[in-house]
Amino acid sequence: MTPEKNDHEHNHDSRFMVFGDRTELVFSLISGACLITGFLLAITSSAPAQVSLALYLSAYYFGGFFAILEVRQSLSHGKFKIDFLMLVAAAGAGILGEWAEGALLLFLFSFGHALESFAMGKARAAIAALAALAPKTALVKRNGEIVKLPIDVLVPGDTVIVKPNARIPADGIVAAGNSSVDQSSITGESMPVDKSPADDPNDIWQSAAKPKAENVVFAGTINGAGAMEIFATRAAEDSTLAKVAKMVAEAELQRSPTQRFTDKFEKIFVPSVLVLVVLSLLAGFVIDEPFSTTFYRAMAVMVAASPCALAIATPSAVLSGVARAARNGVLVKGGGPLEMLGALKAIAFDKTGTLTEGRPKLTNVVPAEGVFENELLNVAVAVERLSDHPLARAVVEGGEALNASGAVTAKDLRSLIGRGVTAEVSGQSVYIGKDDLFAEIGGPALPPSLRTRVDELEAGGRTTMIVRLGERYLGVVGVMDAPREDAARVIAELRSLGIEHMIMLSGDNQRVAASVAAGLGLDGAWGDLMPQDKVEAIIRLRTEQGEVAMIGDGVNDAPALANASVGVAMGAAGSDVALETADVALMADDLSRLPFAVGLSRAARRMIRQNLWFSLGVVAFLIPATMFGLGIGPAVAIHEGSTLVVVVNALRLLAYK
Repeated sequence: MTPEKNDHEHNHDSRFMVFGDRTELVFSLISGACLITGFLLAITSSAPAQVSLALYLSAYYFGGFFAILEVRQSLSHGKFKIDFLMLVAAAGAGILGEWAEGALLLFLFSFGHALESFAMGKARAAIAALAALAPKTALVKRNGEIVKLPIDVLVPGDTVIVKPNARIPADGIVAAGNSSVDQSSITGESMPVDKSPADDPNDIWQSAAKPKAENVVFAGTINGAGAMEIFATRAAEDSTLAKVAKMVAEAELQRSPTQRFTDKFEKIFVPSVLVLVVLSLLAGFVIDEPFSTTFYRAMAVMVAASPCALAIATPSAVLSGVARAARNGVLVKGGGPLEMLGALKAIAFDKTGTLTEGRPKLTNVVPAEGVFENELLNVAVAVERLSDHPLARAVVEGGEALNASGAVTAKDLRSLIGRGVTAEVSGQSVYIGKDDLFAEIGGPALPPSLRTRVDELEAGGRTTMIVRLGERYLGVVGVMDAPREDAARVIAELRSLGIEHMIMLSGDNQRVAASVAAGLGLDGAWGDLMPQDKVEAIIRLRTEQGEVAMIGDGVNDAPALANASVGVAMGAAGSDVALETADVALMADDLSRLPFAVGLSRAARRMIRQNLWFSLGVVAFLIPATMFGLGIGPAVAIHEGSTLVVVVNALRLLAYK
């Protein structure tokens, strides 16, 4: 169901928009001109009174035109809106012969509305600019020829030519050419990202694995100095840019908890104002005054009590916050996640690929007594070269970086599931694996000195692999999925923003998880978790800590993200699962965006509260003030001024650093 628009989201019939988007502003200025001219003629007595009256009536027409359209629409749905109160008050002023005051009311009300729409339009323009980033045409190789086609007819599998310094027209995988790409419009990354061709783009596209960042490009980003050929992986309407633009636009319509509260408040408040006005009309039975005075006061009360500023307080802040986030590569799906992220005190992080690089690296090479380091490395690399396990790749890459020679060759690799591998080198059996593997296969026991080093490495968060050639222990190698360089700094920044409890959830063993968490300054780690265990962990955390955010990569963490108060997916660009599942998506694979997202949400929440208290305060002041004699003119000026103050305050979020 599409949420209803609030009073200040105009949806005018295009037939009446004679001056385009600025019609309401032009009408209000015409109203003001008629009002001022009529007033000047009235006080100088240089023209008949009928001329001034005609000008006041013209001011009524142009000032009330769009308010009447709004009221007609809302009454057809059985609702009394703020515009209705204003029209009744203006009509009341006219009945009393106070045409100038009624015209002033409608002029200020329409002018305030128009300025507010203009200001809100600036925030909407920031969102609309996203959708306009993709080029309208693309150079495509078809049937051996290069043809220029509208991007709407691109299909996955097309080869797209991207010239230097041109905008990329489609999501895809680099098939040929090297370049650097400015991805700031999608991921918010300030520096261009180097791109290189993938070995088999079609194979990568068909596989479920996440492609490497250097192989992937997005529609709407800007190519650098090199020409490239792109294997298109998505149609234009399914591109990451199109999805982000659509989701950001939809985010504006999602009602936040505060918005839902103000909507309920308005539904009760507007009828209550009408009751108050009727009661104030009966004041003549209690105090001795002319009915015209009583009626004028009742109209002033009606103006004073209209909660315009309250109605726009939350939507303006949400819209500005969502637009600012999108400009920095953070997709926030509406006011709910924006407010919640700004309120919570606890965060759970997935470990692999979120706090860590997601790629294990060789960190330690410890030869046994009497063994040279290069002998240990040569044997370990020769055996692990036959395996496609991520830990094996880490040993091979790390060993080759440490100049392990290719002189040693291994054969007959067998995997010993969950314990290690065995192969043959120079006619002897080689075993590489955990220490409990060697208790199973028999032979000499692990030397005490090596046992001590294994314990030390594991206490430091390393995954250890002991190497034995025949009956001789060559040593141990340590592998670790290293924390991201900025992870500890990000944790410290989040603490400074008011996040009190942060823990890590990991599938690694508890000792490794605890070691990484301690090194990063987290409050703890829960290890040995399967994906379903992470869901239970989130539910338990919500019980213990209240609302909690979950930060993950959005793919294997999807169930946990969905169960958190706010699910935050990192590196979501190009991942449909992450974009659909998460409440907040950090488009770049960059943890440092998280403090920005939390800080912006905190600022948005502050703005919403400031706006609410200010708008309620103005209404609380104006109602008694009008009851004790404040006129319609000053009441309207304060009323419309407060609405503009609220909008301008919310727009400050667009400049959030």
